[in-house]
Amino acid sequence: MLECWNHLLKKCTNGVIQSHLLRGWRLTIFEPEMNRYFIKIAYNGRNYHGWQIQENARTVQAEINDKLSTLVGKSINVVGCGRTDTGVHARNFFAHFDVASLGMDENQLSYKLDHFLPRDIVVLDLFKVSPDTHARFSALSRTYKYYITRKKDPFAAEFSYYYHGLLDLDGMQSACKYLLLQDDFTSFSKLHTQTHTNICNVLKAKWKEDGSKLIFTITADRFLRNMVRAIVGTLLEIGKGKLRPEDMERIIASGDRTQAGFSVPAEGLVLEEVKYNLSARKKE
Repeated sequence: MLECWNHLLKKCTNGVIQSHLLRGWRLTIFEPEMNRYFIKIAYNGRNYHGWQIQENARTVQAEINDKLSTLVGKSINVVGCGRTDTGVHARNFFAHFDVASLGMDENQLSYKLDHFLPRDIVVLDLFKVSPDTHARFSALSRTYKYYITRKKDPFAAEFSYYYHGLLDLDGMQSACKYLLLQDDFTSFSKLHTQTHTNICNVLKAKWKEDGSKLIFTITADRFLRNMVRAIVGTLLEIGKGKLRPEDMERIIASGDRTQAGFSVPAEGLVLEEVKYNLSARKKE
């Protein structure tokens, strides 16, 4: 009986009060109250099989789970704002985790985690949020950029797609308007995914020319797997003259992936920004 008492007493910390019935004795003990924290990171996706944990593959989520669990002294599983595919980069990526105590202040943990992680993952911030703020479901919008270089550049090879042919940029720009008029993007989705819906609200889609570079920017409330790369590939087919700008409307309406263009390589894609309600950040 004494051993049972001692076991329960060891679990008593500041937190949620619960009652337990033990051999006719009712004990009121405390269970630790969990706090939620956001991590803001950036990473070069070249050496990773995407964000999400996979068996027998190196992923960004697995790296953070491992290093964070070691520093905090508890098993941590971070939840990301989305999932980037193999080779895709992120300039701003958010994830959350729950823990009763960090064991140190937020700045210390952010500093130690940044130095503990590989050089291709950087911790930009770590802060407490309200318990109902979710890295994925609380995001208001996400912005991706796809980078194309039309001049061979060994220093841009990791972060852009090299294409040297002629392109009708005006036609590609004109086709973007159809992305804002539709919401079912099945035609640009990877097949056989676990997604329950292919409805997305695209808020912005446009091309920008910067010297020898072409940059495609797209903002939406959510994205499907492979969606941005398939859209860019389809727009390039329009730029090459293989499709007309107005064909974009027909392709989207078809709901058929085979009607859309090819998927451009992963190295040119970067998750640039994820927006949240700023009031979600909780100050101590």
